[in-house]
Amino acid sequence: MHILVTGGAGYIGSHTCILLIEAGYDVIVFDNFSNASKESIKRVEKIVGKEIILIEGDIRNRNDLHSVFNSYKIDAVIHFAGLKAVGESVAEPLKYYDNNIYGTIVLCEIMAEHNCRSIVFSSSATVYGDPHTTPIKEHFPLSTTNPYGRSKLFIEEMLRDLYISDNTWKIVLLRYFNPVGAHASGTIGEDPHGIPNNLMPFIAQTAVGKREYLNVLGNDYNTHDGTGVRDYIHVMDLADGHVKALNKINSFNEVMTINLGTGNGYSVLDMVKAFEKASGKKVPYQIAPRRAGDIAKCFADPTYAKEVLDWEATRSINEMCEDSWKWQSNNPNGYKEEK
Repeated sequence: MHILVTGGAGYIGSHTCILLIEAGYDVIVFDNFSNASKESIKRVEKIVGKEIILIEGDIRNRNDLHSVFNSYKIDAVIHFAGLKAVGESVAEPLKYYDNNIYGTIVLCEIMAEHNCRSIVFSSSATVYGDPHTTPIKEHFPLSTTNPYGRSKLFIEEMLRDLYISDNTWKIVLLRYFNPVGAHASGTIGEDPHGIPNNLMPFIAQTAVGKREYLNVLGNDYNTHDGTGVRDYIHVMDLADGHVKALNKINSFNEVMTINLGTGNGYSVLDMVKAFEKASGKKVPYQIAPRRAGDIAKCFADPTYAKEVLDWEATRSINEMCEDSWKWQSNNPNGYKEEK
């Protein structure tokens, strides 16, 4: 089976490509490299010992997509391509609606034209907004606190409407919690452009000496230590969830909505302590104002994923931190060449 992985050179996409190839799928990576590097795919090729078809293009560009579907018989799409920074989405909402929503419309139209109607969509726990309680189940009310989350929610609704209009579509919506960690080899990992938007690369870059200190965004939340609590999930567990979803996609007779998380909540300061233990490095931090669009607590009830996908997260917070440190210490400048 040929699987088109949009955004496949990015953080989650590159790790998922490894497991897809190991599971016997033929992978075609499609990426515009706005927040990714071609080097990630070169390293994936070394890990799996196989060449990967890599195509540079934009999901908003019909000609780019037609070219891919004309060249290869695509059986299913795993759709990672999208902008993902909460703070940036608040500052530049139209950029997010254009890239994430319009891009998905174009992708689905081209898929239908080429008779490919199976898609696993990279959604987010941000669609739950500020949940009334935790852990979060799939049936909880949906609302969002920022344009990034709204773009994910709009796409979910759009895909549900698409299924209603044509139930030959096979659609799985995977709601991620907070991906962290790296491949155990330490050769691929999270390499954000510029200042990291996510906690773990900021901690790792501080530990490796690339940044002077970590900004802890708010310490007055209603949590055990005042800092935000999230469900951190190892990226390889998350990648495994996509392979499991793809394996079972043809057996589903409805749009499947599934949380991918561990069910455990850790605060920012919990993660700092765990990372210091894993790396043996001090992580200096200072308290900064809350970030617009952030909430106090967010962690999953992963029971449904176990039921329908036979999937569960297996890697601990210690493994998450150890693998992140291995990646960062081996690659202090990410995928960029050492100067």
